[in-house]
Amino acid sequence: MILTQENEYAAVLDSSVLVPMPLCDTLLRLAEEPAMYRPLWSDQILREVGRVLKGIFGYTDAQSKRRLDAMAMAFPEATVTIPSGLPPSLSGIPDEGDRHVLAAAIRGHAHAIVTNNLKDFPADYLKQFDMLVQSPDDFLIHQFHLNPAQVLEKLDAQASGIRKSRPAIIQLLRPMVPSFVGLVEKWSST
Repeated sequence: MILTQENEYAAVLDSSVLVPMPLCDTLLRLAEEPAMYRPLWSDQILREVGRVLKGIFGYTDAQSKRRLDAMAMAFPEATVTIPSGLPPSLSGIPDEGDRHVLAAAIRGHAHAIVTNNLKDFPADYLKQFDMLVQSPDDFLIHQFHLNPAQVLEKLDAQASGIRKSRPAIIQLLRPMVPSFVGLVEKWSST
């Protein structure tokens, strides 16, 4: 689904949040119309996702390609091109292998990087780029507070897409985003 450019809040989704399918699905559903934010990634991030899917989760080349192609087709504007040879000014990122994520965020004018690897993106260093680093739990909590009804609708759509209920989706998400799940459960019980 193509996003309109009305929503200017953009977040780079690191490979660590794109690999687990339930989490990836939730994050991308929030970016579908009506979009709560614009997702961004680079070819390098998608290659990392593909390597992990094949190397750790045993996806075949065809399965990995199908998933990545579906993401690229659903969000063609999400891919940020990073020039070759990253500038030395990105040296504040401790893991050289993660500098391309910051480069994508800068190039894509992102407001946040959503990752499970918070230590690899020092918040103090990112301040100079006016950028946040958020765990998927914190990011989803923030999205929920912006529009609880919309988040719940998207969780229900996610559940119906796999013929499950919202509580079933919540159980799949619990290990990855426990505080968000607690917030959804609390809200749903009131």
